[in-house]
Amino acid sequence: MIASLSGTVQFIGKDHLVISVGGVGVRVFVPRMVLEDVGGVGRAIYLHTHLIVREQELSLYGFESGEDRTLFAALLKVNGVGPKVALAILSTLSPELLQSAIMREETAVLQRVPGIGKKTAERIMFQLRDKLDFTADAAALPLISDVDADVIDVLTGLGFSIVEAQSALQNLPREAKAIDERVQLALQFLDSQ
Repeated sequence: MIASLSGTVQFIGKDHLVISVGGVGVRVFVPRMVLEDVGGVGRAIYLHTHLIVREQELSLYGFESGEDRTLFAALLKVNGVGPKVALAILSTLSPELLQSAIMREETAVLQRVPGIGKKTAERIMFQLRDKLDFTADAAALPLISDVDADVIDVLTGLGFSIVEAQSALQNLPREAKAIDERVQLALQFLDSQ
């Protein structure tokens, strides 16, 4: 199994990178956060990888951290979740938000992922809640209130990525409680970036 990959970015696709490793271009499917952080063609990159072997093809999936790779592998063990859906989950939700949603059994958070309905979200919750390591302090995981979920919905509806929306939420002052005020402050934060 290929556990990691280090090389130079040759090409940036919609959902993958081509990384030059020893003169060979290797296609690696990656979450959106990796695509956003890659920095451009010609940059050096190191990824933790997961190889999927099928009868017709070999597919390599890359992640910035070993924890992300472990979460991807755990998602693959859920009935009805294949590599594309698992990658979509990790492209839409941060690992912290995903773990928080599973721990608090918030299926609505998972349903924001394109292609995830209520039944699949419930299946993910049921099958992963005992398999993920929640030994970290529960207070360290982000709590998503209904207002924050609405703010994320508004921002993603305006074309911002879920990562940008989450980043904006984390930088909002605590005293801002109303949804209109939080959306306005989030837009100001995103405008200043």
